[in-house]
Amino acid sequence: MSGSGIRERASAFFALDDEWVRVPAPGATRVDATLAVVLLLLSAFGLELARSAGALGVNHAPWAQYVALAATAAPIAFRRRQPVIVVAVSSLVFFVVGVVMPDVTTQLSVQVLYFFTLYSAMAWARDRRQVLVVVGAVLVLMFGWLIWQFALGSAIDEIISSLKDHPETKGLFSPIAATVTYLTLVNILYFGGAVLGGQAAWRAARQRARLAEQAETLSTQATELREHAVVQERLRIARELHDVVAHHVSVMGVQAGAARRVLAVDPAAASTALTSVEGSARQAVTEMRALLGTLRHGEDEGHTGADRSPEPGLAGIPELVDQFEAPEFSVSYAAVEDAPGAVERVSPAAALTLYRTVQEALNNVRRHSTASRAGVVLRVETRGARGGFAEVEVLDDGRPRTGTSGTGLGLLGMRERVASLDGILEIGPRVTGGFRVRVRLPLTGGTRG
Repeated sequence: MSGSGIRERASAFFALDDEWVRVPAPGATRVDATLAVVLLLLSAFGLELARSAGALGVNHAPWAQYVALAATAAPIAFRRRQPVIVVAVSSLVFFVVGVVMPDVTTQLSVQVLYFFTLYSAMAWARDRRQVLVVVGAVLVLMFGWLIWQFALGSAIDEIISSLKDHPETKGLFSPIAATVTYLTLVNILYFGGAVLGGQAAWRAARQRARLAEQAETLSTQATELREHAVVQERLRIARELHDVVAHHVSVMGVQAGAARRVLAVDPAAASTALTSVEGSARQAVTEMRALLGTLRHGEDEGHTGADRSPEPGLAGIPELVDQFEAPEFSVSYAAVEDAPGAVERVSPAAALTLYRTVQEALNNVRRHSTASRAGVVLRVETRGARGGFAEVEVLDDGRPRTGTSGTGLGLLGMRERVASLDGILEIGPRVTGGFRVRVRLPLTGGTRG
C-alpha cells in the first residue's frame, strides 16, 4: 500500500475530518470524580501491598509516594470534560514521578491509572487532530525516555548487574537483547492499547450517535407523512363538502325560485319544483352524513357505522344535468366514446373528478353567469400514447354577473383534484362568447387514498 493510502486510512480511522463532538452526559464530572477517588483508593491499596512485599525502595518517604499516586489519579476527575488537558498533565506527572521515583511508576496500580487517562483522551477528545498531536508528543516523550534509559541511562548497567547474580542463562537470546525487546513490546502494547482502545470507543459512540440521528430522522419523516396524509384527507373532505353543499343549495335555490314564480298560476309545476327541492335536501344530508361517518370511523376503529353510499361517477352525470334544468335555463348532455363500453374503463377516481367538475362548473354558471343555456360533453378515448383519456367540457353562453364573485374554493378544489390525477384543467372565457371548463384525465388514473 502506498504512503498516501496509509495516510488516508489512518485519517479515516482517527476521524480527523469528522466534526462530531462527543458530549458527556449531565453529571459526568461528578461520576468521574467518584471514579478518581475509587481508583486512588485501590491504587493505594496495591501500593501498600507492594511496600509490604519489599517491592518498593526506601529512598523516599511513604507520604511522598502517596502524593505522587494522588497526583496521577486526580486528573481522572476531569477526564471527560477536559480530556486533552488531562492526558497532558497526567503524562507530565507520570514522567516526573518516573524520573524521581521509578519504583512507583513500575507498580501495576499506577500503570492502570495512566493507561486510563490515555484511553479517556482518545475516547472523549472533541478535536481529533489536537488529541492526536498531544498523544503523539506523549508517545515520542515516553519512547524517547525508554531509549535514553537503554542508551545513556542505567538500564543496561542494571541488566549487567543482574547477570552477575544469575550468570547462567539458557534462552535463545542474549539477556540484554531479550530485556530490551521485551520492554519495548510491553510499552508498544501498553500505549497502543490505550490509544487504539480509546479511538475504538469514540468510533462506537459515533456510530450510536449516527443510528440515533437516523432513528430521529425516520421518526420525523414518519410524523411528517402522517401529517401530510391528514392534510390530504382534510382537503379531500373539504372539497367533497364544498361540492355537496354548493351543488344542492344551488339546485334548491333554482327550484325554489321556479316554484315561487309559478305557484299562483301553475300549482302542479310548483309542486314538482318543491319536490325537487326536497329531494336535493335529502341527498345533501345523505352525502354529508357519509362524509361525517368517515371522520367518526377514524376516531373509533371498532365502529362500522352506516355504509357509505357509492361515490358519484360518470353514470350520474345525466341525472346531475337534469337537476339544473329550469324554465329559464337549459342544459344539454352528450357522451362520446370511441368504442362501446369505453366509459366503463374510466377509473373511479377519474370518474368522481369528472363528475365533480361538471357539478362545480354548472353551479358556477347558475350562480355567477347570465347564461341561459349550457352544454356538457363527455369524451372517452381508449387509444393514445398514454393509454387513452377521459374528459368533460362544459360550455355556456353567458357573461360574468357582477357582484357575484365566489370564494374561489370551488376552483381550487377542482385544480387539486385534477392535479392529483396528473390531469389537465382549462378554465376561461371563449373568444366567441361564454365560458369554457375542460378537464382531461388519464383513462386509468389511480384510485384515491
